[in-house]
Amino acid sequence: MEKLTLSTVKSMIEQGEGKAQELGVPMVITVVDGGGNLIATHRMDDALLVSVDLSLNKAWTSVAFKQPTAALAETCANGGELFGINTSNSGRVIIFGGGIPLVSGNEIIGAVGVSGGSVSQDIEVAEAVADALVMA
Repeated sequence: MEKLTLSTVKSMIEQGEGKAQELGVPMVITVVDGGGNLIATHRMDDALLVSVDLSLNKAWTSVAFKQPTAALAETCANGGELFGINTSNSGRVIIFGGGIPLVSGNEIIGAVGVSGGSVSQDIEVAEAVADALVMA
């Protein structure tokens, strides 16, 4: 797959929403393209308003750093090699889990960001969305 289409992304988000419903947590699920540009955001009923911005920034961070946001937690912690980097880019860098790059072949073609639950729940839903790309 060269690039993400809206049709594919909608199907992926549907899988993520199913996982969020299974967990019983309303989430915001956002998918961006390989340049970090918004393709779609889906806010489930009663999802936290702050999660709209967080999900977008988690997805953007995953593209910008070419890795899951959870991987940044240790290196960005106090005393870590990248401590303080979350204050760069107008505070857009998110250093906790819920953002996962979307890979096709060896190329990052986008990322998913999820917010609304605990960090582990956000990661679980993001993984469901990413797994749906493999099935697409």
